[in-house]
Amino acid sequence: MRIDLHTHSSVSDGTDTPTQLVRKAAEQGLDVIGLTDHDTFDGLREAKLAAGADVVVLPGLEMSCQLDGASVHLLGYGCDPHYEPLLDELARVRVGRTGRLPEMLAKLAALGMPLTEDDIAQQVGASPSLGRPHVADAMVAKGYVADRQEAFDKYLYDGGPAYANRYSCDIRRGIELVRQARGVPVVAHPWGRGRDRELTPAVLSELAMEYRLEGVEVDHPDHSAQTRAALRPLAERLGLLALGSSDHHGLGKVDHELACETTPVEVYDELVRRIRSRGGQL
Repeated sequence: MRIDLHTHSSVSDGTDTPTQLVRKAAEQGLDVIGLTDHDTFDGLREAKLAAGADVVVLPGLEMSCQLDGASVHLLGYGCDPHYEPLLDELARVRVGRTGRLPEMLAKLAALGMPLTEDDIAQQVGASPSLGRPHVADAMVAKGYVADRQEAFDKYLYDGGPAYANRYSCDIRRGIELVRQARGVPVVAHPWGRGRDRELTPAVLSELAMEYRLEGVEVDHPDHSAQTRAALRPLAERLGLLALGSSDHHGLGKVDHELACETTPVEVYDELVRRIRSRGGQL
């Protein structure tokens, strides 16, 4: 089996619709994909309908969280998509995404790259989860940058000249909400892009032992071979599931091609067993 448990559709900041994503997965010989759009479950129904018998779609999401002010991301697999406390928190996170837009636009205008909210809306489409990638796409459309990568590398990165803070959920609270919604919480790319400064072994141990974190992504495009070699035995010592995923965003992220990283069958089987045992969504 070929299993990629971290993908995004145009319902958040991917460039493929859920249907297109599922069809692409089938064409590339994937047996399972996890649809983990940012802070929303809205693409799952379409993806499930598109999958038919060709591809299993594991319901998920990627929740925007923070740890002592630093941005970290939490994957939740098998959550009840109608669990109100989780939905309320996701709505609050999405409001934070939208609320910072005027500040970002003001900063871009001061940098000589004016954009309007209508320019951003053209990139967001029907997505309920506005994000920096949509701002980047508007910058590309205006000719200010060549692609999303340049927009992030020069302007939109955390702390960058066009960055603006927003509300995100404390990761400890996020883990609790995912578990209360009968899902399995997994930290996304924990040591990618400098996150190892916050998600230290001691912190991951705390999250696992005190808050019942259940997994981490190990095989991920943002993790070097050296990072993986250090993270894998740590996950084993802490009893955490070690996932592998592409973090595919369609054309929106370079070097994150679908199925470039995959999850071992035995890890996937255990993930499904846990979801099923607590009455989660499959």
